[in-house]
Amino acid sequence: MRNHQTSSMPSTLEGKVVRFSDKIAYTYHDMDDAVRAGILKERDIPREIGEIIGYSPRERLNNFIHDIVTQSKGTDDVRMSDDVELGMRNLRRFMYDKVYSNSVAKCEETKAVALVKTLYEYFMKHTNALPKFFVELGLQGEPREKVVCDYISSMTDRFAISLYEKIYIPKFWMGY
Repeated sequence: MRNHQTSSMPSTLEGKVVRFSDKIAYTYHDMDDAVRAGILKERDIPREIGEIIGYSPRERLNNFIHDIVTQSKGTDDVRMSDDVELGMRNLRRFMYDKVYSNSVAKCEETKAVALVKTLYEYFMKHTNALPKFFVELGLQGEPREKVVCDYISSMTDRFAISLYEKIYIPKFWMGY
């Protein structure tokens, strides 16, 4: 947890893999979400970033993963090249400037918080509606609050929205 930032590196190989995987995954998904929301277009990525890490989601993911594999192969370390790491940092800075502090995105943030809170309250009252794996965690002594939080944190945005609609929106309103 202490090294879960861009500037620090975990001391174990497993921690390094998790760190890189996490940074790649959330940058990838945040960019995808911003494009789907109309906040960004792929062509908005500055040339100096795109030339290093790619312009499309597929190119970026491919470049990040191949760079880590290439840089780590034959070593006792998990690492990324300086150029690609700088490209990732610059993409994250770009995302902060254009997406995370964007007024349109910020307006949606309160809706997302309400959605998660509503799902949490629902599953706290209806633990029997949790998937079997999470019900079993509760039966093994895990606190209900933790089980519900674990379930919700495992959801993608799309799944959480779909589940919310399934629970709270009448089907005839959805055109079913």
